[in-house]
Amino acid sequence: MEKQIGTISYWLGVISAIVALGLRALNAFGILTPVVVQQGRTIWYMSFFKGALLFFLIAIATAGYASLRSPKSS
Repeated sequence: MEKQIGTISYWLGVISAIVALGLRALNAFGILTPVVVQQGRTIWYMSFFKGALLFFLIAIATAGYASLRSPKSS
């Protein structure tokens, strides 16, 4: 179960990071600009950026938990 959680959260983090970079690039070129950016009301690149950080943190924590739980071979 830990391996599935780690894998899924890792790939969700990668996808969120790619979407955040894409939206930021469109904003930098002036193609996609929000009318009004209000925290909690507008879906913008920072939403995906923070999501990517959260998913990567979950993946790291799950991998650490799984490595501590697994029997150590000496």
